Formats: sequence, structure tokens, C-alpha cells
Amino acid sequence: MQTAAIFAAIGFVVLAGFQAALAAGVPLGRAAWGGKHERLPRNLRVASLVSMGVALFAALIVLDRAGTPLVDLPDPLSFWGTWALVVLLPIGAIMNFTSSSPYERFGWAPFALLSALLTLFVALS
Repeated sequence: MQTAAIFAAIGFVVLAGFQAALAAGVPLGRAAWGGKHERLPRNLRVASLVSMGVALFAALIVLDRAGTPLVDLPDPLSFWGTWALVVLLPIGAIMNFTSSSPYERFGWAPFALLSALLTLFVALS
């Protein structure tokens, strides 16, 4: 279970790094938010900043749920937070699969599904 949590957390940190780059104005917008902008407009850069925080928090949640000594969150937060991720990640995958951006369809969608499976494994353990 801890191995799955570590891999999931690494994925969330990668996602957070990507969102941080988008928020900073790096021209990677074709791989995010529908792929309509090479460099994100201000409102989507703010959304990326929020997404970065959510992804980092998700990493902490799965690490705590798996019982790693790195994080100590309240048990109900890690329990319900993990289950919330199990629900939300497949929704994100569906949104990416239906995107007009090939980066989202063939990159982020499978990434979200893998993250969902890893998180489900942690939640069930």
C-alpha cells in the first residue's frame, strides 16, 4: 500500500509542477484546460495555481492514508480525502479523454486513470 501511495504522490507532485509552470506563464497551455491557449490567460493561470495546491494536498492525503511517517493528518481527512480522490480522478480522466487537446486525451487522461487506480488501492487497504 505504501508503494502505491508513493507512486500516486509522485504523480500528484508531477501534476503540481506542471500546474505551477502553467501558472508562471510557461507556454504549455496546449496540454491543459482544453488546449486552446499556448500561454494561459490570467484566469486559467489562477486556476492552475489552485490546481497546483490541490495536487500537493492530494499527495499529502494519500501518503497519510497509507501510514507513511512523512505526514500526519487527521484520520477522517485522509480517509474521506482519499475516497474523494477516487471519485474525482476518473471524472478528470473523462474530461481529458473528451478534450480537443491530444496531450490531454493521450497523456493526462491515462495519467488520471492510473492515479485513480493507485488511489483506489490505497483507499481499499
